[in-house]
Amino acid sequence: MSAVLTQLAGVGLSSANLVQITPQSTIGGIAVQAVLEETHVDRLEVTEHPVESGTPISDHSFLKPTEVMLRCGWSNASPEALTGAVTSLFSGGGLSASDYVLSIYSQLLALQKSRQPFTITTTARTYDNMMMPALYVTRDEKTAQALMVTATCREVILATTQSTSLPPQTSQTNPAATAETQNVGVATVVPGSPAPGGSVDPTQWAPTQP
Repeated sequence: MSAVLTQLAGVGLSSANLVQITPQSTIGGIAVQAVLEETHVDRLEVTEHPVESGTPISDHSFLKPTEVMLRCGWSNASPEALTGAVTSLFSGGGLSASDYVLSIYSQLLALQKSRQPFTITTTARTYDNMMMPALYVTRDEKTAQALMVTATCREVILATTQSTSLPPQTSQTNPAATAETQNVGVATVVPGSPAPGGSVDPTQWAPTQP
């Protein structure tokens, strides 16, 4: 235990200020240690056909789902990893921080596979109702103890709908056009009469005598 506390003191952290670390960026509640790059994308789709002068231009354009791409990283040598090792030791587990970045990777994969909207907090803004279409992770000999992630996230536009009941057909002026559809059972095809070929049965067809 004293060796671990010495490591924590070596990076200038005590047990009092470890709990006060509040990263600025989060992905679905997962705290991001280091953000290398943020790319924010906002698009306005404008129709290509000519718009009559005097018409509301807003009727001919609409906002597309917002997108954000985050290049961020986590390290096994970070204070968070050491804090996790201390917690594991107190709970009776082994003192190891080597699994920290892999646990973060598992959390990101679980967040993506859940297919549920989540919130992203960046240094510039907060995004709600986001999902993660793509998650890129690259590891090599230089980043064996780190997790470098490129996460591409896109907004899910939610809409609110309401259901209502139509008035009875007797109260409608033109029920044939405005009444709701009704289930009248299974429709079957009935051959026309006479059919086929007119009023003479096909077995009685014969060539005309000269």
